[in-house]
Amino acid sequence: MTRYSRQDLLRILHLQPRQLAAWEREGLFPIIEADEQYSFEHLARLRALREMRSKRISARSIKAQVDAMQRVAGMRNALVETSAVRRGARLAFRHGGALVDPLTQQLAFDFANLSGGQLKVVRNGNPSFAAGAVQQASQLQEMFARAVQLEENAATLNDAMDLYDEILEMKPDHAPACINLGTIHYNQRDFAMAERMYRRATEADPSYALAFFDLGNVLDETQHLHDAIAAYQTAIKLVPQYADAHYNLALAFERQGERRRALRHWMAYVRLDPIGPWAAHAKGQARKILALERLSIVSRSGMRVSAAS
Repeated sequence: MTRYSRQDLLRILHLQPRQLAAWEREGLFPIIEADEQYSFEHLARLRALREMRSKRISARSIKAQVDAMQRVAGMRNALVETSAVRRGARLAFRHGGALVDPLTQQLAFDFANLSGGQLKVVRNGNPSFAAGAVQQASQLQEMFARAVQLEENAATLNDAMDLYDEILEMKPDHAPACINLGTIHYNQRDFAMAERMYRRATEADPSYALAFFDLGNVLDETQHLHDAIAAYQTAIKLVPQYADAHYNLALAFERQGERRRALRHWMAYVRLDPIGPWAAHAKGQARKILALERLSIVSRSGMRVSAAS
């Protein structure tokens, strides 16, 4: 079985160390001794947490609802055994072709996963889907879980990619499959294909902030800084409290020499995530920019004059 170091997890999922530490503090992710390694299940759990973070769900809320789902459904790890989606201010979990709200213990049809199903209206006014559509939704969920599992081992990585391709043949707008397939290509340094898959995810779900964030990362990697900035800005527009997007956008603006625009996002990052080494770096960058700005005065005409004159 493939094992992962802490640095492997951070690299594969584009996570910051302080975010992983925060999830450990909240009890959402187990604390592993320094000399131990992580399993695929740990990787899958982090992938799910990363998606929830992009949807602006607090760690406390995630923990309460994951615990509730595990109690209701008798699961050991709802983050690995199901797929979580946001419904209003809460999470629901895809399970067996339905959406389960663990706090209310209510079931709802999974409309997002039943594309292509025929809607029938019965006499009581409640919608129901043809059995084939429900079966397809369940099949897609099982295929996706299996593809994620195949990523565990380098020897079966190609099988995972083939399975993601099969999912996308059945459901071309399956954004999570696009994201995972794009991340495999990214880690293989096939940035052109990674960009293609991330763009496909943004087209499949234009409200998917994580897709725009990942797109920004690959565009940044390939030195398409202007387009990367646009992608990060879209992620922030969708989720204004997306701390990681603020951080990367600040870095991108600094590389463009746009210190004032970078300052806004350094400060936003510090407000959203004030503790840890990454916050310290953001504060340090903000202080440098403010110190440089104090050295000059910008006239109304846009001409700079020395602050001493």
